[in-house]
Amino acid sequence: MTARVPGSAPGSANAAGALRLPAVHVLLDDAACAPLLAEYGREQSVAALRAVLDATRARLLAGEAADASPAALLDQLAARLRAANVSKLRPVYNLTGTVLHTNLGRALLPDAAVQAVVDALQWPMNLEWDIETGSRGDRDNLVEEQLRELTGAEAVTIVNNNAAAVLLMLNALGNGREVVVSRGELVEIGGAFRIPDIMARAGAILREVGTTNRTHLKDYAEFAGPQTALLMKVHASNYAITGFTKEVTVAELAPLARERGIPLAVDLGSGTLVDLERWGLPHETTVKETIAAGADLVTFSGDKLLGGPQCGIIAGRKDLVAAIKKNPLKRALRVSKLTLAALEPVLNLYRAPDLLPERLTTLRLLTRPAGAMRAAAEALLAPFQHAVGSAYVVTAEPVTSQIGSGALPVDRLPSHGLAVRAAAGVKGNPLGVLERRLRALPRPVIGRIADDTLWLDLRCLEDRQRDGFLAQLDQLNQPNTDSNA
Repeated sequence: MTARVPGSAPGSANAAGALRLPAVHVLLDDAACAPLLAEYGREQSVAALRAVLDATRARLLAGEAADASPAALLDQLAARLRAANVSKLRPVYNLTGTVLHTNLGRALLPDAAVQAVVDALQWPMNLEWDIETGSRGDRDNLVEEQLRELTGAEAVTIVNNNAAAVLLMLNALGNGREVVVSRGELVEIGGAFRIPDIMARAGAILREVGTTNRTHLKDYAEFAGPQTALLMKVHASNYAITGFTKEVTVAELAPLARERGIPLAVDLGSGTLVDLERWGLPHETTVKETIAAGADLVTFSGDKLLGGPQCGIIAGRKDLVAAIKKNPLKRALRVSKLTLAALEPVLNLYRAPDLLPERLTTLRLLTRPAGAMRAAAEALLAPFQHAVGSAYVVTAEPVTSQIGSGALPVDRLPSHGLAVRAAAGVKGNPLGVLERRLRALPRPVIGRIADDTLWLDLRCLEDRQRDGFLAQLDQLNQPNTDSNA
């Protein structure tokens, strides 16, 4: 229901008040408006002020209560301008338990990469300029030396993500020709990215071999002929087939590829550059291992296990990479100076692998000991319980994190977090209400609801972030206006 001014009706006193609203120029000349003009500029301030006056006038004509004083109108103007200029891209606390969360931006960059991006934003850079010769250069050269060293590849090229890398490779080498792939590797990953669809877009003809659960070398051999552009293997992202299974490895497939004169391409997806087992993590095949096993081309992501910015990397034989770089799609899919600025210092960190866990953010989060998260949960338990009130019961409990983004899909990492459940007798949807309140905080808190519990995994909440997390919890005590409570 709309509230009306006591003793008034539409078309009477309120209508007169609507006609007596301060003029735009009067409000703009008010001293209280000066800071708004200085911060937001005159053009958008005038547009927002007119919208405030229009809304106030409409309320008054409708018989509703509305404060039309200059101070109130300028308060509304300030609120409208602030709301219009709040960034849609905001930092959040990732308490989902997924470290490389696609929807939350995947890998966090280390400090060296952040500073390199800041420099690239503020200064002209030799993106495609060879400083030594004073002539035009190739932007891939900025990181090629490091990538060749870390992967064993002869050459590399960089595009904007791994999906683009696969698309470019297939279009450059397989357009109008057959590409042989096992049926068990025709994957779909997030965002409905499907290998058969990408092949069709690239102009390649998909030749499926084997079955969903078992593919043999003879299946590839049967269709590997003059019409074949590539033999291709695809990382089984986000799922695993178990039981009665058979997969042909890169090492098994490489001799056939060489015998038939057909390049062997491998889409690794996550593309780790180091053996994660040395830090107690599950093994994930590295790019160097894949090339050493006989792959002619490998595509992988820069923002997954590599721990860098979003990009796709194609590494392998020099002649094949050269052919890919000549494809017109390469220019459409190339990366900017910001991506290369972030990628180079990340790759340099890999030259000191013994220091990676403390310097590479992704690896630091993945290797945090469970005891660190348990101590954090115990420290946060009481203040979080106080913040949410008696409608909820909060406990510190063991949880399991996952790496995310298709890397090691069935492996879990021991962690600890807060488990929030509705108190006995509380009606409605209290967990949904709290989840929305957490998302509405100045820095949104993102958890997950499962098994009638709101889980807040603390793996990605580092000690240096804890004070900021605690400081905003008092806002959860605001009166609840959610209709679903």
